[in-house]
Amino acid sequence: MFLDSQLQFAADQNLTATGNSTNTIDLGSDRDIGKGEPMGIVVCLSDADTTTGDETYTVGVQTDDNSAFSSAATLASAAIPSSELKAGGKLVIPLGHNNERYLRLALTLAGTTPSITYSAFLQPLSMIDGYENYQSGFIIS
Repeated sequence: MFLDSQLQFAADQNLTATGNSTNTIDLGSDRDIGKGEPMGIVVCLSDADTTTGDETYTVGVQTDDNSAFSSAATLASAAIPSSELKAGGKLVIPLGHNNERYLRLALTLAGTTPSITYSAFLQPLSMIDGYENYQSGFIIS
């Protein structure tokens, strides 16, 4: 699968507290990107701290008409299931139709020692079904 850097929210971004994705996606104008092929956001984990067992990680998809996100609206939100909190874990969030010009991710971290390293990107849902996220350094022989 090919990844377009213009559709990437984060590449191995590390967070130890609630924060936003490194990158925003500029759609060029307010538009309904849901017409045609349905789109989704893929969040791939490289690492997540679950040391004390009370750590939680929630990913929200935000949109706004300005790049400062001064009046951001949340389109969708999903908690990363505990079964996916490992290297190679994956979360897919389908994207709806009511977006504005800019998109970003807002991650909410909670618990005693939350820490997460992740990559995220926008893709057509049909390309996500068979996508497997392998941990960094995975070698195929």
